[in-house]
Amino acid sequence: MFPPGWSREKKSAVTVATAIILMLLFLWLMATPLSWLPAPIGPAAQQFAEGSRMTVQLTVVAGLAGVLLGVIAALAKLSSIWPLRMLASFYIWVFRGTPLLVQVMFAFSITLPNGSNFTEFQAAVIALALNVGAYNAEAIRAGILAVPRGQHEAARSLGLSSFQTFIDVIFPQAFRISLPALVNNIVSLLKDSSLAYVIGVVELSNIGNQVKSASFEPVPVFITVAAIYLVLTTLMTQVSDAIERQLDVERHK
Repeated sequence: MFPPGWSREKKSAVTVATAIILMLLFLWLMATPLSWLPAPIGPAAQQFAEGSRMTVQLTVVAGLAGVLLGVIAALAKLSSIWPLRMLASFYIWVFRGTPLLVQVMFAFSITLPNGSNFTEFQAAVIALALNVGAYNAEAIRAGILAVPRGQHEAARSLGLSSFQTFIDVIFPQAFRISLPALVNNIVSLLKDSSLAYVIGVVELSNIGNQVKSASFEPVPVFITVAAIYLVLTTLMTQVSDAIERQLDVERHK
């Protein structure tokens, strides 16, 4: 598959790039094969493509924000400062213990100080990010705790500060340990983003509901929506697996 003499690192980097390119190609070209299908799918091919792009956009933006929130909450929960631990525990308890649908609707109903509300997209991103961030926090916290204590002691003995030890030694190892759980959370987030339709975000599920209501043919519509979600989750898993292999390569450099 790869030319002779390529290093493992180079092969892994090419795999990451290929997986990302396949995802982008699918998103931008999927309308063409869908247009070949009979009604009600063919005439709505472009709508399905735009809904799929919105679904991926929601997942990427909320997913990145969720990883950042997860890191912050995990560090706060491991902190020696009591109020930070309590605040992080409360955040994780609330967002893991309440339905995502309620969180999405609550975010959309919040009135800002200027009297306006979040847009549909903003509300969906906030709710999705806060929800997945709570799950990421526990995964990252477990990863940090899984790093052997000797790693910290060895780094400190070499003269590294506590901050340098965490940034250069502890966190990279913890992130690799946590990566499989984070990948699962992101893939689940892609499917959970379908709940954004309840506040009017025009993502894939919303498009499917619109086409179903207009055509009164639910079976082909739901089969198409399910098939698109299956392809998206498969491609996203491939991208995540490729990134995981790349990080594993860097660990063994």
